[in-house]
Amino acid sequence: MEPRLQIIVTPTRAGRVGKKLGDWLCSYADSHSNFDVELIDLATINLPLFDEPKHPRLHQYEHSHTKEWSKLIAKGDCYIFVIPEYDHLPPSSFVNAVTYLAHEWSYKAVSFLSYGGISGGLRAVETARLMVNAVRMVPILETLPIPQYTQYIDDNGNFRPSAAIEGGAQAVFDELFKMNNGLKNIRPKF
Repeated sequence: MEPRLQIIVTPTRAGRVGKKLGDWLCSYADSHSNFDVELIDLATINLPLFDEPKHPRLHQYEHSHTKEWSKLIAKGDCYIFVIPEYDHLPPSSFVNAVTYLAHEWSYKAVSFLSYGGISGGLRAVETARLMVNAVRMVPILETLPIPQYTQYIDDNGNFRPSAAIEGGAQAVFDELFKMNNGLKNIRPKF
């Protein structure tokens, strides 16, 4: 059975590019990795601002949206978050989605496809790494930053990656696969 890679598109605003990048990454992972790939779009999940009365570590969820989110994320073995950089930070939808859960994320490898201007979203990734560490996710060294991302969007609005971006994606897949094999025996069971 192949491990499940969940690619989570975090931007939710109108006109976002993240969904195009997530779609490409999902398609590329399907044909270039050893994962069962699932795309999750936070714009369609519609999590309200964190509203559980008890701390996520207790795993005593009251709201149906949290229970559904928990069930979905618990199926993943590792993750790639698609993250734009907004004012040097990841979007609030990313922060909210991670905050909702605890054990579901624990001891699972994670990476990031980031995009933005000259930095390619790397400043947002540095903040995101701090957050995922707090829920015991294990960020790998390899990430996939896409600086000046608009140069890869064609006249029809499609993402057209360079060979370097494709090579970076392959490096992320390979490392996530190795890290997943090392972490799977220490994860909490539900």
